[in-house]
Amino acid sequence: MDFSKVAVEAMAYALPPEVVTSDAIESRLSPLYERLNLPQGRLELMTGIRERRFWPEGYSASQASAEAGKALLGKGVPAKEIDLLIHSAVCRDRLEPATASYVHRLMGLGSNVQILDVSNACLGFLNALILAGGLIESGQIKRAVIVAGENGRPLVDRTIEILNERDLDRQTIKPFFANLTIGAGAVAWSLVHSDLLDREDAPLIGRGVVETDTSHNDLCEGDSSGDALEMQTDSEELLHAGIAVATRAWDKFSLHTGWTPETPELIITHQVGRAHTKAVFESIGLDPEKNYSSFETLGNCGSVSLPITYSLAHEAGKAALGCSTAFLGIGSGLSCIVHSVTN
Repeated sequence: MDFSKVAVEAMAYALPPEVVTSDAIESRLSPLYERLNLPQGRLELMTGIRERRFWPEGYSASQASAEAGKALLGKGVPAKEIDLLIHSAVCRDRLEPATASYVHRLMGLGSNVQILDVSNACLGFLNALILAGGLIESGQIKRAVIVAGENGRPLVDRTIEILNERDLDRQTIKPFFANLTIGAGAVAWSLVHSDLLDREDAPLIGRGVVETDTSHNDLCEGDSSGDALEMQTDSEELLHAGIAVATRAWDKFSLHTGWTPETPELIITHQVGRAHTKAVFESIGLDPEKNYSSFETLGNCGSVSLPITYSLAHEAGKAALGCSTAFLGIGSGLSCIVHSVTN
């Protein structure tokens, strides 16, 4: 997972038009809150998520991904010179064909483009980046576009129905709570061989490691009761297991690269929420001042979360020329990737 010739040519994203606050979600949960005497404001208090965004009803994963993809083309990425398109979101249009086929058509790409989907929970985008990076580094291709479009609306709506309609108590509602943190968004990156760049400020993909522990693959499961929209998460155990996997991944990354917790100037993690971020940073010994987050206004956008957060950090001027960045991504299952990026 070490690269020396792979660069991020351009980044783009698309944000859904509808903003939904945590207060608004709790208002919809008033039957549950009144029955269990739950205090208003607990959702934002526990997660740090003030709001998230949702696409309109019926808006597909491919439409979201293509919206970000078209924005990427609008930044000068030549559509005729794209060799590979990967759709890397949790959400997809249907079982078959690949969602990438719909994105390809919506973006108006050519017949020479290889298309495929990559899915690995919230880690899918980083997995796709590594796969595409390997093809670029080896000289098989010159340019790859990675897209992801996530939409949490159906899951949140279904979770609210379950919580209001079923006879649940304070203990049995816990597996559904994480669903209420999910948001929506879309992101698209163009990766190229560094020889194609004519500028010096493009992020360069560096070295990385992976740490996987599938003994925890039952802590967050979708379709756990035969319903694709019924997802249950053991949030407390997932937090502990995730911290352990992330810590081992960082130790491995440190040995591989020589980086210490002081090395990165910017740190981008998967956006779960305030408690998860705080716990991971404390466990590894990272400086919270180097963190850039988006969960406060976007929630957890699945595979979109890490790349859109880095895109926003770049847009905000937090990743200036020469800035060393650590990506720390994690996906339920569990698997963690830590990767370096220099700007």
